[in-house]
Amino acid sequence: MLSRRTLIAAGAGMTLASAFPATARAPRPAKPLVLAHRGASALRPEHTLASYAKAIQDGADFVEPDLVATKDGVLVARHENEISETTNVADHAEFASRKTTKTIDGQALTGWFTEDFTLAELKTLRAKERLGMVRPESQAYDGQFQIVTFDEIADFVAAEAAARGRTIGLIPEIKHSTYFAGIGLPLEPRFLAAVRAHGYLRYAPLIVQSFETENLKALRPQIAEFHNIQLLQLVEPSPRAAAMLTPAGLATIATYADWLSPYSRLIIPTDADGKLGTPTGLVEAAHRAGLLVSAWTFRPENRFLPADLRDGAGENARNPKGSLAEMRRYLAAGLDALFTDDPALGREAVDKT
Repeated sequence: MLSRRTLIAAGAGMTLASAFPATARAPRPAKPLVLAHRGASALRPEHTLASYAKAIQDGADFVEPDLVATKDGVLVARHENEISETTNVADHAEFASRKTTKTIDGQALTGWFTEDFTLAELKTLRAKERLGMVRPESQAYDGQFQIVTFDEIADFVAAEAAARGRTIGLIPEIKHSTYFAGIGLPLEPRFLAAVRAHGYLRYAPLIVQSFETENLKALRPQIAEFHNIQLLQLVEPSPRAAAMLTPAGLATIATYADWLSPYSRLIIPTDADGKLGTPTGLVEAAHRAGLLVSAWTFRPENRFLPADLRDGAGENARNPKGSLAEMRRYLAAGLDALFTDDPALGREAVDKT
């Protein structure tokens, strides 16, 4: 039986040829990429090895770890540094005094924060499903899985890639970059150190994403030594987005990023009745600026679908047919990738469109 170390080394070698070529910053993929949003987060608690395992099993091209820091400076995967919704920290009496209120990116939040815990302390917690009864299959796994580090995820993905004989990329999101830099725990140097230290991360396709812009601009020259890293600008619906998505704004993004990833309704909005409308032309405009385009996030429950694609099974019911129809509408608009909570459906949408 191959050792874990051997599998990791084999995975690194296997992916060398499939890393992004040095001669083209953003070559278009042969077919749209399936990006596993926090893993298979519709079916397993997000950002756990179980979630990533399910995503890989279901055919994801990339898995997404959102990165935040611990008190002792370790990168771990959590959607937010506030962890009351995604762990059982509130059940740990020994941590009750650490509940506090902080201002993160201008928003006051009350709860428990990763930067107030060492990695060893976080390892005593267990993950839980953030959306509760909306996702009963995932909720059934509450209390079973640890918080995992970026290094652990890289090891796991490397072994999976080698065992399955296919490339599996990682698409980490740098969370709250300015905030973490402000408290003396900058995330980007830790990410680059991990890439340099880990065999698989030096070769596997990596797409680094952020809602912030200055950190991506700073990363652009720092990743010049790597041929396997691209940068992705996330965009949420806001007054700021309007300026970013003009031709001039897109041209600016293209000076430092390879990808644009807006909220899906900025690509195809819904009308007054909540039904999918007509594409805005954003994909074509981004392509003209030299950017690849993904969209976030496609979820399989009725509550997240456009009104015309829901069925009568109830707001919280899974609706695979509706989710497939939604993704196919967006793929027809020219997407190069899509973020989905259910990678099996994403794989089907891409392969059978």
